[in-house]
Amino acid sequence: MTSSVVEPVVQDHGRPADGCAGAADIAGVLILAGCAVWALIAAMGRPARPEGVLLAVLAVAAGYACGRIAGSLLPVASTAAAGLAGFGLACASPYGLADHEGPGAAQLTLATGAICCAAWAAPRVLRPALWLLAAAITLTAVVGGSTAGSVASGAVLVCSLAAARPRRRLPALAACALVAAVAVGGTWAVAKDAVPGGLAPALRDHLTEHRIRLWQDAARIEETDPLRGAGPDRFGELSPAVAQPQDQEAKPHSAPLQQAAGQGLPGVALLGAAFAWMLHALWCSPRPTPVVLTAAATLTALAVESCLGNALSFSQVTAGAGLLAGLATARRLDQTPGTVP
Repeated sequence: MTSSVVEPVVQDHGRPADGCAGAADIAGVLILAGCAVWALIAAMGRPARPEGVLLAVLAVAAGYACGRIAGSLLPVASTAAAGLAGFGLACASPYGLADHEGPGAAQLTLATGAICCAAWAAPRVLRPALWLLAAAITLTAVVGGSTAGSVASGAVLVCSLAAARPRRRLPALAACALVAAVAVGGTWAVAKDAVPGGLAPALRDHLTEHRIRLWQDAARIEETDPLRGAGPDRFGELSPAVAQPQDQEAKPHSAPLQQAAGQGLPGVALLGAAFAWMLHALWCSPRPTPVVLTAAATLTALAVESCLGNALSFSQVTAGAGLLAGLATARRLDQTPGTVP
């Protein structure tokens, strides 16, 4: 006769009922479809190129689906592997870690977040090694001269270590939404030259005059057609600042302003809705709350980086964001509905 020991399960009171996850999936499909359809509408009748937006939507959807599958089969190994892969891509990036125009900083942020999620999902004996690995990625960003990457990775690491204390998800997720909204609002205020008292000289030097002029050009382009914008990927044709030799890419260096210039205010709303969907999916996630809050902090750090640079213009970054969200919302195959391991 054999005996089995049934491990107790702990009800996670920080998330809503299981039916919420299905609703979140439906909302995600509708929002991503809306992003693709609106990009085509904004490009209709113009010499615009919506392929970049469509590729980004496809990358998010594919990454999310892969994350859900891998997370249900190998929740720890797949998340750790995703973090190591992101770290490897960042180190091998031709843009370099210190180039704020490249994906290096965003990939380091996602890699740190994935390793921290793996640490919370792993047995206690493995957690110190994973925490050290996350710290090593952050240190690599510091040594590599990536200011954005080191700050964002450090913030993710600190938030992840603090994620063991909250018993409720909603306040922390609301704080993440607020941080992202403040970042978007601040970027928009700079572009509109509406910062009360003017922009501080130190902050202006950090942003650089060239980037501020790009933001202002994007805001002016949006004003010409707030509904549809000028069409996807037409910013380089219409921005005087792009013609300057120091700019290497015809982008406004800000995802919300790029959406505003190319797809009008509905494009900005859809971008915000995609971020809100990810937070809602995390709220409904069957994974433990520390995993959920770590993923939310990582995606929020990526949102802030995307307000200040071209992070979302790279498919490996958008796919990585979808992958992390999928891993953090996957239900393990051996997990009973309504419980967490």
